[in-house]
Amino acid sequence: MHQGQTHAAAYILADGWVCSYKLLRDGTRQIVDFQIPGDFLGLRSVLFRTADHNIEPVTPVEASEVMKSDLLLAFEATPRLATAVLWAASRDEAMVVEHLVGLGRRDAVERTAHFMLELTARLILVGRGSRAGFACPLTQYHLADALGLSSVHVNRVLRQLREDGLLTFHKGLVTIHNFDKLVELAEFDQAYLDHDGPLLL
Repeated sequence: MHQGQTHAAAYILADGWVCSYKLLRDGTRQIVDFQIPGDFLGLRSVLFRTADHNIEPVTPVEASEVMKSDLLLAFEATPRLATAVLWAASRDEAMVVEHLVGLGRRDAVERTAHFMLELTARLILVGRGSRAGFACPLTQYHLADALGLSSVHVNRVLRQLREDGLLTFHKGLVTIHNFDKLVELAEFDQAYLDHDGPLLL
């Protein structure tokens, strides 16, 4: 899906990771979010006349295409489905708000720690992570574009988190060494994710 595209479809991601981003005139990008299995992709692009962002795979993906007409008919026939999609859209908005707070008010270490904990919570929900860590296909360039940092700065932050005994990100694996202290550092409260039950705390 490309920014400015018309008549775009939506997708339900079954496997793999995807990133959503805005591309600036100078060629730089701001990653808005990463989607993981179970996430809805491109809902705004179905409801708006043109897509307002880009979506591209981070890994090979499996996804089901959902056309606008089918989606609207399903909403009419199954109000519970409409409610579930509205919840997903609201959760995504809550994450964007939290990311905005991170970019505006958290320092680089806190921002990175919070982001990693958010991924942890989301992956626990779909059975692909735990308090001990998760498999992560993202590069330092992905993290830089998501966190508003340079890749060099991301490298320094990850080194600091490792040296402080909190978290290691190495060869596609995030290992959390001290979960409680990482939560304390990031002031992480999973309430904005609206998960059922105490997934983390």
